[in-house]
Amino acid sequence: MNLQEKIVLVTGASRGIGAAIAKKMAAEGAFVIINYLKNKDLAEAVVSQIEAAGGQAVAIQADVQKEEQVTDMVAQIADAFGTIDIVVNNALSHYTFNPKTRKTAWEISWADYNSQWEGNVHGTYNVCKAVMPYMKEQMQGRIINIVSNLIDFPIIPYHDYTTSKMALLGFTRNLAKELGLFGITVNAVAPGLTYPTDSSSETQESVRESIIQMTPMGRLANPDDIAGSVLFLASNLAAFVTGQCLNVDGGLVMR
Repeated sequence: MNLQEKIVLVTGASRGIGAAIAKKMAAEGAFVIINYLKNKDLAEAVVSQIEAAGGQAVAIQADVQKEEQVTDMVAQIADAFGTIDIVVNNALSHYTFNPKTRKTAWEISWADYNSQWEGNVHGTYNVCKAVMPYMKEQMQGRIINIVSNLIDFPIIPYHDYTTSKMALLGFTRNLAKELGLFGITVNAVAPGLTYPTDSSSETQESVRESIIQMTPMGRLANPDDIAGSVLFLASNLAAFVTGQCLNVDGGLVMR
């Protein structure tokens, strides 16, 4: 899965799954741009870890929900490297997987739905729109969007989060249909509950154990599990794979 000289942008990469993806990409020879929203120290720590392991990375701040900030970020990358080869849309609006604090169908507001839509769909839209001209010009590229296995198995109905992730899968497949002729693949990875991450930190142990009992592989996903699958879709091994959604949840969802 050699990614030598590939320029990779990972959004929301200062921690959790995004940081694991960035490290995995860098370990394969890519130059990785660590996008972050607020925490510069965390983002720079990921850069330092990559460099200590012999990789190359840089941190760039941008709110993916703001079109002008995304445009500026992608322009910086293009000016510095002349291209952008791989994009992983991992950034999302903050969410906590806590069944006790989630809003039920009769409590949730449209503002809750819209908050998740802005982070998960609008943010990805902004990034994809900004990188498409560069990928089309070079007639190649990889776009990988992070969705959720909850879209197939809403074991707990996190209404706003899951609905936005389902919309993101639709966006993924429409892009795959239109961009294939330019040599650009667009796929999604659907993680199961991934632990430890900030989002899963408040998930009760009883809930985690229940999911583990239902999972054929007998454990929860960890960030490296998700990163490995993203790496596959970014590599030439997946050059003829597009419009697909890869569930990474130990077999909880089988399709």
